[in-house]
Amino acid sequence: MQLKLLFLLLIIPLIKIEAQLSSFDYSGYAKYLFSSTRYPDTPERYTDHLLHTRLNTKWYATESLTAAVELRFRAFYGETVENLPNFSELIKTPRDWVRLDAVLWDKKKSVGYLEVDRLWLDWIKDNLQVTIGRQRIAWGTCWVWNPTDLFNPLDVLDFDYEELPGVDAARVQYYTGAVTKVEAGYKPAKEKKNTILAGLWSNNFLNYDLNLIAGMRDERWVVGGSWAGDIYSAGFRGELTVSEAPNRSYTNPVYEEFDETSLSSTNNPILTLALSADYTFPNTFYIHTEMLYNNNGKTENTFLFTNEALGLGMLTAARWSIYQEFAYDITPLIRGSLFGIFNPDDGSYVIVPSATYSLFTNFDLLLIAQVFEGAALTEFGEFGTSFYFRMKFSF
Repeated sequence: MQLKLLFLLLIIPLIKIEAQLSSFDYSGYAKYLFSSTRYPDTPERYTDHLLHTRLNTKWYATESLTAAVELRFRAFYGETVENLPNFSELIKTPRDWVRLDAVLWDKKKSVGYLEVDRLWLDWIKDNLQVTIGRQRIAWGTCWVWNPTDLFNPLDVLDFDYEELPGVDAARVQYYTGAVTKVEAGYKPAKEKKNTILAGLWSNNFLNYDLNLIAGMRDERWVVGGSWAGDIYSAGFRGELTVSEAPNRSYTNPVYEEFDETSLSSTNNPILTLALSADYTFPNTFYIHTEMLYNNNGKTENTFLFTNEALGLGMLTAARWSIYQEFAYDITPLIRGSLFGIFNPDDGSYVIVPSATYSLFTNFDLLLIAQVFEGAALTEFGEFGTSFYFRMKFSF
């Protein structure tokens, strides 16, 4: 069965299939990614290759009922696979219930991994919409950091996963108007601390989309809001959340070595604020600025707290983060981009230059680099430098 699924994923992008039923739709892509990475304090570079194929399918059973299944297959080959212990475990997407994935092979230098990352059923009746299954629940308005995305926040550095993470959940939306709705989402989990239950109210006021959220995550209450609009043709967005103080112990022997206290030990509510603004000039030059603030964030040895921050639902363990992007259409087919994320407290940063070229219809080339700089144990000082080349065919 696994070999049949693999065959379908590899062959479908290469042939044109006419759907026999108008109620069925499909799309997808096939990508090849070459990477070269050098980690801090290591003289050699790791060279890797990734074949990434995706198939998205939708079945419109009735006017009210839609089902979707989306699969992705990734074949890794190279020195990172060979030198990183338990590589096949690290690439797996964590799931609380049904995994719907398989490691097709696990060799010394190569790993094949197949997963279903979308599997949902959507039902609409008048103003009511109910979606059950593996889906994406995106509540945020900012484009880099989304504190209000309680279910599946994005990672701007994960450039090769355009679909973004999904979550196993039930979602109910009731539209009270053309641009207004109330919504509720529920993500069950085996462990109570991983359960998420939250609601959202969305409205529009003075041409601004406004959202209010409230719920429970990590067994702590969280409230917040977001907005999206513009000022003099420049986009202006923001998100704010306040969550209950963790007020719990978190044991890590390394903290004691560096005389650090855990993020979880605070008795104060955690406040997270993101602000975002962007503008496109008539000549296509684009500028985007964003900032993130965590009142509970660390100002030094930030790298040590990465895993704990994720467990608390924090987007980063840093106190302050600043994002800056510039982009420009060099020609109608070539777009250049440069963005960076800077930690003003520990002085670490990552710079990401890229260029995309539409070689012909449905076939794109991408050159991109991720240059991490910083002292040891800073937020970005432990990741080194990576260069990538990608070819992508969409169908």
